[in-house]
Amino acid sequence: MEPQSSGPLAAADELNARVRAWRTEPSESPQLEALALAVTANLPVLLWGEPGIGKSAGMEQLAAGLDLPLETVIASVHEPSDFAGLPIIGDDPASTGVPMAPPDWAVRLASAGRGLVFFDELSSAPPAVQAALLRVVLERRVGSLALPEPVRVVAAANPPSSAADGWHLSPPLANRFVHLRWTHEPRTVARGMAGTWPSLSIPMVDPAKATGAVARARGAISGFLTARPGLAHHLPADAEARGGPWPSPRTWEMALRLLAVGYATDASPEGLSAAIVGAIGDGAGIELLSYLEALDLPDPDRVLANPEAFKLPKRGDRQLAFLTSVVAAVQGDVTRRRWEAGWAVLAKAVDAGVPDVAARAAADLAALRDTDWPVPSGIDGFVDILRLSGALPGGG
Repeated sequence: MEPQSSGPLAAADELNARVRAWRTEPSESPQLEALALAVTANLPVLLWGEPGIGKSAGMEQLAAGLDLPLETVIASVHEPSDFAGLPIIGDDPASTGVPMAPPDWAVRLASAGRGLVFFDELSSAPPAVQAALLRVVLERRVGSLALPEPVRVVAAANPPSSAADGWHLSPPLANRFVHLRWTHEPRTVARGMAGTWPSLSIPMVDPAKATGAVARARGAISGFLTARPGLAHHLPADAEARGGPWPSPRTWEMALRLLAVGYATDASPEGLSAAIVGAIGDGAGIELLSYLEALDLPDPDRVLANPEAFKLPKRGDRQLAFLTSVVAAVQGDVTRRRWEAGWAVLAKAVDAGVPDVAARAAADLAALRDTDWPVPSGIDGFVDILRLSGALPGGG
């Protein structure tokens, strides 16, 4: 290789370029897969790890794998106005107001229409900066500029014990991230020094599985929270735990999206588990994963294609989750055939002597009816319930 520059340091530059050259190889890594799942689901991710373990390098690999422009922002060296925007006086502030000018990195992402923004050293940012970042993460707005929906958000933080002037994350900010622990095994580092690092596999959503995946996820999460209502919202008592993942309606929606992406991509149980626990915390996450393992919901699209071939589960929690997923599948692709098949499935609850389990599903299914469709025979067992709920008019 000929030196690309002249001068005393030309040979040194060539040597340094050779040291930086490396390749990747496929490798099973739950933390890499969990990160890819969360980014695919377009959920903000927060990587927790000690300094110097490759969080920034992982972001470069992720952006390259997704073919996205990467913008890195060191949160700890910015002011709140860098995220809230700087006021710019216009022609007539009394009538048009004072616009808030966004920073250059946000303008570049908006111009590209997609991208990956990486907020590093988040736990070293003071509370005022963290508060300003709330709007970026939640509303995807930087000053007066709206970030395009395809822009993904990833942040990194060092534990307060190892961060310079580290702060605990505020609960409102922490509750908007999927929290992942970022580590490296010594063997991985040793192999990397030899020139080979693990590759980041990007999960690909199968469009044919999308409707069924969303329906299965809705049934599973809804069924679990019906059985465990106390876990719908639980703010930890201590400050350190409040700065991590914990269950709330917001993070349950995140778990729903992660589960749907997992079903649609055939993600490994380990990667999906790490992502779900990172959204709702260890306690609620372990309970949900145990529930899912015993639940084993069938594909609701297959059920609707041949409703007579499936039997209603015997357990009450499985019955509720199963029927909820079936109705969610109909809602995802409403046709007369699928709607009538949904009633055939719900009729099995009447035959099994548990119409009360299917009452909510029946009301939701009735609300999807096109006025031109005739009332199917399977609705007979639910007429009284539907009339009480207002889904059907009274009378004969």
